[in-house]
Amino acid sequence: MQISANLERCVGAGQCVLVAPEAFDQNDQDGTVIVLRPHPQSALEIARAKEAVNVCPGRTLSLQD
Repeated sequence: MQISANLERCVGAGQCVLVAPEAFDQNDQDGTVIVLRPHPQSALEIARAKEAVNVCPGRTLSLQD
């Protein structure tokens, strides 16, 4: 599984960071998402990544198998 982020769509809301702080951060300059762990491994990491995709208001994040 791989997390991808379309930075052009990111609105910098930070919901991904709240849901999965081990996998996401925000750029200090513009607030856009930074994917820290593009390949979640554990069941918990995968569940949090899926939740981050679902709560993202800009629909910036996606998961591919």
